[in-house]
Amino acid sequence: MSQDSYEKIDEKIAGQTQSTQPGVEAEMHPTPIYDDPAFKGADKLKGKTALITGGDSGIGRAVAVAYAKEGANVAIAYLADQEDEDADKTIELIKKYGGKAKKYQTDISSDTNCKQLIGQVIEDFGELNILVNNAGKQFPQQSIEDITEEQLKETFETNFFGLFFMSKAAITHMKKGDCIINTSSITAYNGSPGLLDYSATKGAITSFTRSLALNVSDKGIRVNAVAPGPIWTPLIPATFDAETVAEHGADTPMKRRGQPAENAPAYVFLASTDSSYMTGQTIHVDGGDFVGS
Repeated sequence: MSQDSYEKIDEKIAGQTQSTQPGVEAEMHPTPIYDDPAFKGADKLKGKTALITGGDSGIGRAVAVAYAKEGANVAIAYLADQEDEDADKTIELIKKYGGKAKKYQTDISSDTNCKQLIGQVIEDFGELNILVNNAGKQFPQQSIEDITEEQLKETFETNFFGLFFMSKAAITHMKKGDCIINTSSITAYNGSPGLLDYSATKGAITSFTRSLALNVSDKGIRVNAVAPGPIWTPLIPATFDAETVAEHGADTPMKRRGQPAENAPAYVFLASTDSSYMTGQTIHVDGGDFVGS
């Protein structure tokens, strides 16, 4: 899609909220753009198996669609019953583009659950070549005094501990040429006064990406990350008030929020041999926010 097309879509997004997270993509209006018709697959991931956490919606869904277009088989993991409809839609899209697809409902904040998930994917697909750690939570608070011990633990358990456990379990089954791609955030670089704990998890993810890349380089496994800026995903209406949602992305140099489909090519690049000489790196898909800060 063209820049003009994305700008016109952004103009249609008004203030809106959802009652709880994880949010539901089917209830957003307009719904996020997860499939760019201009993105044509070139078999860059043909025969590969990918697992995407938080793959039912948002960036995870867009990555799943792009991977299927590139010839991959895709497993998706998601958290809650309320995401079933979104997960089923993503499975439908993967199959539409010829990929084998399967969904798994689980809580990745548990080491045991992560081991079981990886084991089940290996059993169902025969291998795991690409792990995309994408699941995340955020709980905006205006003051550090408002962040409870329970909130801090929950944010870290999902965003960082889950990513760590998933990577640990996956590495055992990966071989030379396989890869891990983590979802960091612009908040890891610019900070965010209203997302203190969330930003801290994303900073941890960025450092972990660099360190794990060094740790497994002798195995031929690459580890990289994508740092999105303000992207139209279910997490936004599920965690911000209507006024914040309406202004989401307006303060970036490009003056708009991004769409999940605009992130997906970065994940394809990092999963394919196009990035064979890259590890420990982060690609910023943020509307110029990092550069403009």
